[in-house]
Amino acid sequence: MRGETIRMVVGGCLLVTMMMIGFSPSVKDLLMSPTSLTIFEGEQLEWLETSSKLSQAITVSTNESKVAFEAMPTDDGYTKQTVTGVEEGTDEATIEVAGIPIKKLSINTLPKMKVVPGGQSIGVKVNTDGVLVVGHHLIHSENGEKSPGELAGIRVGDRITKLNDKEIQHMDEVGDVVQAAGEGKKPLKVEIRRGDQTLVRELSPLKNKGESTFRMGLYIRDSAAGVGTLTFYDPVSKKYGALGHVISDVDTKKPIVVHDGQIIRSSVTSIDKGSNGDPGEKLASFSNQRNTLGTIEKNSSFGIFGTLTEKDLKNHVSDEALPVTLSNHVKEGPAKILTVVEGEKVEEFDIEIVSSVPQKQPATKGLVIKVTDPKLLNTTGGIVQGMSGSPIIQDGKLVGAVTHVFVNDPTSGYGCHISWMLEEAGITFDQSKAKAS
Repeated sequence: MRGETIRMVVGGCLLVTMMMIGFSPSVKDLLMSPTSLTIFEGEQLEWLETSSKLSQAITVSTNESKVAFEAMPTDDGYTKQTVTGVEEGTDEATIEVAGIPIKKLSINTLPKMKVVPGGQSIGVKVNTDGVLVVGHHLIHSENGEKSPGELAGIRVGDRITKLNDKEIQHMDEVGDVVQAAGEGKKPLKVEIRRGDQTLVRELSPLKNKGESTFRMGLYIRDSAAGVGTLTFYDPVSKKYGALGHVISDVDTKKPIVVHDGQIIRSSVTSIDKGSNGDPGEKLASFSNQRNTLGTIEKNSSFGIFGTLTEKDLKNHVSDEALPVTLSNHVKEGPAKILTVVEGEKVEEFDIEIVSSVPQKQPATKGLVIKVTDPKLLNTTGGIVQGMSGSPIIQDGKLVGAVTHVFVNDPTSGYGCHISWMLEEAGITFDQSKAKAS
């Protein structure tokens, strides 16, 4: 232990000497470089750029040989220090300068992961878990105007899951129970979900003057529908991800808690072109008679997720599985998106990744992108509603999905990193190790 300490002290002295003879910028970069990296098996990652002079003094040794290091000269006189994942597992590298160990680097090599990119326009139909309260309305009763639901303390955004201990899933299951309670002149026991809470309220149904039907004084909804874009699917498990953002109720603005649902083939009929202050949207058609592509099992901040039922889903642009990449591997620069602007034809369009934020915790706005493709700009004005979920591809890898447009600049918007969508879909790798520090 003491010998190792002495070597480190000597190494520090040597570094000071090297800085005095012209190594200082590269040495500083070396000392400030990450102490841990995560890569995929077979992937090569640049972890440092040094001067050619310093590169000649650097040697790297590993404990397990699960990774391979290489120094690659560049045209501008520098050297890229790269590491390649050889075998799944963890390894530790010791970096020496002029024979003196100055840094340890921990590397976690993940198994190869590939998914098939989407780009298809999809219709989305979700059924809520229970019936969703979206408003109150007054009953013009003999005793004045009242909303029984509001008087009972039921709020907009609550989900009614039971009436008199009967489970409720659809709106057409509500009327008979409410009518029976009203005719029997007994309060209705209403079980609601409010966030993570389960609450019970008593509601006395009323009827409008001159009517025979009893009512709760609530506007309710049990489903929602819209249009988006498929992001990816796993060719083995058939698990998929789409949209890249949560589905919220149009009235309550709260995320919809999904009981079940479907994604359906959709055809883009026209484009409402975006402009400053108006993001525009895809107008598309779908119906129950169209092919169902899959189930919807989850609605999260990163989109909708489920399982494909379509056996052979193709976009006819990039139908082979592509490797995915981690947030800290995404570069600023050119990339592509796959999306539909007419009918069901998936096309490839040019974009620029303006910035990419390496994320240690799930967050939806990890990428800033800008549309550069003249055809897409001419057709849509940039990013429009319905384009959410369009896969982002860079250097032959799936890196993310389009999520939001900048209202005041429809040519630009946000994207999310693909790793978080994979995790939500249940296609996981150890995110806790997928960090550089």
